Amino acid sequence: MTAKIPYADVEVGTELPAQTFPVTRATLVQYAGASGDFNPIHWNERFAREVGLPDVIAHGMFTMAEAIRVVTDWVGDPGAVVEYGVRFTRPVVVPDDGQGAVIEVSGKVAAKLDDHTVRVDLTATSAGQKVLGMSRAVVRLG
Repeated sequence: MTAKIPYADVEVGTELPAQTFPVTRATLVQYAGASGDFNPIHWNERFAREVGLPDVIAHGMFTMAEAIRVVTDWVGDPGAVVEYGVRFTRPVVVPDDGQGAVIEVSGKVAAKLDDHTVRVDLTATSAGQKVLGMSRAVVRLG
């Protein structure tokens, strides 16, 4: 499969469809099982508070994975992502209130590069705070 977005049709400033990702404690347990990361800061409220966190927090790699979905959904092929990196700026706090948290992600084409690639800059927030910094993906388009 190749990217469904033609390189020629994309301009710097093109906005990707924004997405919202709910995160509950159950989501964190499922992710822990899939990833093998059972650090108690991701499921034990008492432990999380003892180490100075406001509450249980989402796994950083989970947050990173949710953010790149904006790109993979837009391009139509996860294999089109050539490069991806982030800085973790704030944790996604996931309260045990039945509603959990929400990660809001938007993206914009920041540069057209060589070999039919573009750089997409992502913005990820939760509870009004930026949770990922320097979140960038390089994507090969059709």
